Amino acid sequence: MTREEIFSIVTDIFRDVFDDDTLEIGETTNAEDIEDWDSLEHIELVINMEKKFSLKFNIKEVNKLENVGQMVDMIQRML
Repeated sequence: MTREEIFSIVTDIFRDVFDDDTLEIGETTNAEDIEDWDSLEHIELVINMEKKFSLKFNIKEVNKLENVGQMVDMIQRML
């Protein structure tokens, strides 16, 4: 799976979790950029990504991520 395909799927997950079909995310998007992104939404994002990509993330690695681009990179490495 290409990085662009992963990014597209991650974007869809964000739009679903935040219930906003117009939500635009970029490489550097982080919790400070999305008003409703709190700890509960963060957990929901992680769970949805694990399900969609059939992965199990290491919580320590997830906590070190600084932005969406790093999450996409981690998913790509794990696939």
